[in-house]
Amino acid sequence: MKTPIFYGCGTAIATPFTEEGINFDEFGKLIEEQIKEGIDAIIVCGTTGESSTMTMKEKQDAIKFAVDTAKGRIKVIAGTGGNNTQTSIEMSKYAESVGADGLLLVTPYYNKCTQAGLVKHYETIAKSVSIPIIVYSVKSRTGVNIEPSTCLELSKIPNIVAIKEASGDLSQIAKIANLCGNDLYIYSGNDDQVLPILSLGGIGVISVLSNVAPKRTTKMVHDFLDGRIEEARKAQIEFIPLISALFAEVNPIPVKMALNIMGYDFGIPRLPLTECTDKTKVLLTNEMKKLNII
Repeated sequence: MKTPIFYGCGTAIATPFTEEGINFDEFGKLIEEQIKEGIDAIIVCGTTGESSTMTMKEKQDAIKFAVDTAKGRIKVIAGTGGNNTQTSIEMSKYAESVGADGLLLVTPYYNKCTQAGLVKHYETIAKSVSIPIIVYSVKSRTGVNIEPSTCLELSKIPNIVAIKEASGDLSQIAKIANLCGNDLYIYSGNDDQVLPILSLGGIGVISVLSNVAPKRTTKMVHDFLDGRIEEARKAQIEFIPLISALFAEVNPIPVKMALNIMGYDFGIPRLPLTECTDKTKVLLTNEMKKLNII
């Protein structure tokens, strides 16, 4: 039985940009608000953080800033994955050196490696660091699925402790739970499937929703984990319209607009992503008003 990095809700935190680079003042404000609202972890430089359009220096600066800002009050997990194994190793070593509590490693994209290649990729990175690793399966973005049998092989690597499962395939997730047990914990990677995945033995979520509703998303997860199933079920269902709005356009276009609507200055996404449409802005505003977020 392995030790998970966190139980509960981890925010896949957005990154605010100006024309000059990262807006650290606004980034710090959101991190502090997340901590105040009781989030269990933040995940920096993930998909929602627009890591794919950040330079290596920006990623390093964002990771260090998050660790220094959190000061151990919550877990900070660094997104250091990519389709270049050596670059992932360099980023992972850096994250460990500045105090990150763990790593999130997406499957290599574009290369479209085999399942054997996945195992070798993750094994090679894992051997380069000592901190725990969450592997990230999101075939819709990368073109590569982590098969249940591959999860079993990955679960044998000591510091690979969990998977962020965003395949949307509950049957696959059930198979992973059956094969791996407590040797590979499961986090939901989809906000609309948090409770179904928790019901299969998942221990939390890595969430986009919690950028704008950290306290209530965290409560929903802990309500379920603590046996308050009906409260959690009601919250999951109540959140569905806002979750749909947050994914009305490709993530993180809507969530950055949602944060701006809330009074943050998160700017617009970097190209090739663009600012959300007026229709999505109205939708976000209406759904956040219904939930008294604004």
